[in-house]
Amino acid sequence: MASKAILIGNSDGIGLAVTRRLLAAGWEVAGISRSPSPITDVNYRHLVADVTDAAFPEVIGELAATFKPDVCIYCAGIGDKIDFANLAAEVVVFDVNLMGMVKTAAAVLPGMIERKSGHFIGLSSLADELNSGYSPSYSGSKAGFTRYLLSLDRAVRRRGVAVTNVRFGFVRTKMGKGATRPFEMTVEKAADHIERCLRRKPSNYSAPAIMLPLVKLTRVMLFFKSLRR
Repeated sequence: MASKAILIGNSDGIGLAVTRRLLAAGWEVAGISRSPSPITDVNYRHLVADVTDAAFPEVIGELAATFKPDVCIYCAGIGDKIDFANLAAEVVVFDVNLMGMVKTAAAVLPGMIERKSGHFIGLSSLADELNSGYSPSYSGSKAGFTRYLLSLDRAVRRRGVAVTNVRFGFVRTKMGKGATRPFEMTVEKAADHIERCLRRKPSNYSAPAIMLPLVKLTRVMLFFKSLRR
């Protein structure tokens, strides 16, 4: 496997678990998040920056140019119930979940393409298939996220660079909401799946697999519900 990785949104949750996993395996890792990192390791450096800030493209651009990562993993993501008194918050969700990833890819991929080697991983969601009345911005941003990464992989794979879109179901993080979260996995289990993606470099990866039929059933139910209105 590769030896240098940049992770975006890794001060907690899945990103933090993956960072610790890579450091334990001897990787050199750089992280960017809006919060300080709890990690102190000689092979780790951390930059505090918000992906929605105007300065973020310059921050990730300088890091990519100097660090020259073999792998970049975009873990940042937010989502909540729609608030009709504050629809501006919907814009922020798209800025973090989708545009932050696009800006990261724009900064990191040119160097990988020039080196004819590299792997870009983005953490999407199985919600990308659902029309959610609870959180339209989350499902909508993840749908765009997934479609862009799958298309991007087709564009860059021939140039020696792999792009992997990872679709998780419920993961036990601070973002987890709702009384019912079927087949919820721990962040350590999610990190296991990321390690598998690092080895295999698939274009698309969904986990847990048992959630796929449930998502498809939910999509059909929502479709027929919309017809009855």
